[in-house]
Amino acid sequence: MTSRVIYKGRLRTEAEHLKSGSKIITDAPVDNHGKGEAFSPTDTVATALASCMLTVMGIKAEDMEVDLTGATASVTKTMAAEPRRISKIDVVIEFQSDFQQKEKKILENTARTCPVLNSLHPDIEKNISFLYK
Repeated sequence: MTSRVIYKGRLRTEAEHLKSGSKIITDAPVDNHGKGEAFSPTDTVATALASCMLTVMGIKAEDMEVDLTGATASVTKTMAAEPRRISKIDVVIEFQSDFQQKEKKILENTARTCPVLNSLHPDIEKNISFLYK
């Protein structure tokens, strides 16, 4: 088992990663009866995409002996109605340094093959961009 999720009441959940004990709190968003005091479940999906992309790029960067430290990803999630679902995720990845053209191509290709991206429904529009110093 990977995790355990408890419904805490008042549209809040607490998920625990069983191996590490790390916890994530989610709340329903304001536009769906919630207080929006934490990530919503759909926020975590969109955020997981950016985390996954940075992680797999970090693995590749170590292999290439380049440093990704300080790279950031800005995430924007757009919802659709009927059925309520994620319709679009925009991710902008910004690097704190520049890389050679070949390194950029390898890192970007690596990001575009991350497991989360490959797991998202094909109807979700995914806009990924990369900015270099």
